[in-house]
Amino acid sequence: MMAQLLVIREQLKNFYGRFENYCKPALKFILSLITLLMINGKIGYSSVLTNVAVALIIALLSSFLPMNFIVVVDAIIILMQLYALSLESVVVVGVLLLLMFLLYFRFASKDTVLLLFTPLCFALKIPYVIPLAAGLISTPAAVVSAGCGAVVYYVLSYISDNASTLTSMGAEEMLVRFRFLIDAIVYNKEMLMVVAAFSVTIICVYLIRRLSVDHAWTIAIVTGALMNILIILIGDLKFNTYISIVGLIMGSIAGVLIVIVLKFFVFNVDYSRTEMVQFEDDEYYYYVKAVPKNSVSVTDKKVKKIKGQNKETSSSDATARRNSTMEKSEGDVPEYRVRRLATKAGGRRNDSTINGSNKNGTKRIILSDEEIGKDGIVPTTSRSSRPEHRVDSNGLTGIERAAAAKAKAEREERNKKGE
Repeated sequence: MMAQLLVIREQLKNFYGRFENYCKPALKFILSLITLLMINGKIGYSSVLTNVAVALIIALLSSFLPMNFIVVVDAIIILMQLYALSLESVVVVGVLLLLMFLLYFRFASKDTVLLLFTPLCFALKIPYVIPLAAGLISTPAAVVSAGCGAVVYYVLSYISDNASTLTSMGAEEMLVRFRFLIDAIVYNKEMLMVVAAFSVTIICVYLIRRLSVDHAWTIAIVTGALMNILIILIGDLKFNTYISIVGLIMGSIAGVLIVIVLKFFVFNVDYSRTEMVQFEDDEYYYYVKAVPKNSVSVTDKKVKKIKGQNKETSSSDATARRNSTMEKSEGDVPEYRVRRLATKAGGRRNDSTINGSNKNGTKRIILSDEEIGKDGIVPTTSRSSRPEHRVDSNGLTGIERAAAAKAKAEREERNKKGE
């Protein structure tokens, strides 16, 4: 089972690496669209901005721009939605967003995903996954991103819950509305308690997962979840925030499960093969603990089909191809020299060959005793089975001339002996 999961992980990583240029814009488009839909669902007071087509266009533009552009666009959409509600809410929230942006761009400008996911996780009722995930994959600076995201969610939720109160106040009660909104931010005990719990949990998880002990990440996840629950329970008892205990426990369990899945993709090692390495240079001794990663090699499997065929058919096809090749290669041989096949004692055999030279080199054809004949002349039947060669002015081929010359030499030799 673990091997199959590792294969799936490697396939996903390879897919993302191969199509990274397409995956990044698609993921940014989805993230931007979800955040815009959440904002419109929470404070959708402007009929123009709540149109789905407008959200799609803005998300499409955001997919080709840097991640921080999504944060700025979301802030502008929030202010435009609040302007349709009241001017006081725009001023208060605008100042709050400006202060948070100063902190965010100064300390945690690379944690854009964390800042955007924090309100989304609150809306999905799984907010306790944020401090655990931030402590595992980020630095203590993630406290700023997680805290800003939590503040934005609580402020928007308060305005959404009390929108009727704000609109019922007259124009002469502007100061009352300002005071109403400022008190909602400063004296929101639940918001302050959650921000404090998130901050402590992030730092605790970060410090534990940096230790060199075995299973440090697992220990950090469990410890961080318990510490987050403990801090929130203590704050609930002290400030009477009436947080749901069941929701807190179930949300923490869901957060732990999600973070375990995240750990599988980010940090999956085999502690059974841990090695301790020691080496030195001119100034220091080094003691290194090496823990190998769990990984598998994924290869592309290619199936090659081999069709079976009859041996007789295949051998006859091979013979036909060989004969056709010989005919093509030997058809232009002009001259030949014939030597009779002779078998010597001991089983060694000198092959009689027909050698011909042309522009492409020397060609060799093996002839048997039956083909040559007793007197050295190649019979007509043998010549008919051989490819046609060039002929001279008397109509004789090179083989016939060589055989005739040899027969003539033998007759002359016999005549000399007879004399």
